[in-house]
Order: sequence, then structure tokens, then C-alpha cells
Amino acid sequence: MLDFFISPALAQDAGAAPGGGIAQIVMLVGFVLIFYFLLWRPQAKRAKQHKQLVSNLSKGDEIVIGGGMLGRITKVSDDSEFLTMEISEGTEVNVQKNAVAAVLPKGTLKSI
Repeated sequence: MLDFFISPALAQDAGAAPGGGIAQIVMLVGFVLIFYFLLWRPQAKRAKQHKQLVSNLSKGDEIVIGGGMLGRITKVSDDSEFLTMEISEGTEVNVQKNAVAAVLPKGTLKSI
């Protein structure tokens, strides 16, 4: 009764393509390699560099934090996750070490 609206399929089942399983494995390996080289490896490299930057902070370093604020480190505690940063004469703020975006060359604050 519904054959009028839906025509019956007359095609035969296609056989499996030769080498289809191997092609899928090669494509999967390709995707994994692309993911590794374009996403995971660069991110791990940046994280390692930032961890090294944070561990090498010392008193007197001129830094930029994530929000763009510039300052000079006045106190670094090894056991804590915080440091004290002087942003102007007599004004000090406590900042998380992980918020440090970059260490500036000496004398940068005076030139600004």
C-alpha cells in the first residue's frame, strides 16, 4: 500500500572496500599525530616555560601580571603561592605567583 510513496530499494549490498580496516587505523593514527603536534605539545611546552619562569622569580625582578599591571617584586616566599609586588612608591599588593605573565628587563619601570 505504501509502495506508491516509497520505492523499494533495488541495489545490492556493497561489499567491504579492500583494505578498509587498515585505512581507518591509518586515519586514526594520523588524527592522533595531528592532535599531538598541533595542540598538546605546544601547550605542554608553554606550561613548562611558565613553571620555570615562576620558579625563578626573585626579589627585585620587574614583572607584568596577567591583568597588565607592572611592578617590582619586594618579597617572595618559597613555601607560599604568593609574592608581594610594589606597583608604586609605598603601594604594595599581594599577587599569586601563577599570575605573573612575564619578567621585564631591569630598568623598564623607570623608562615608562
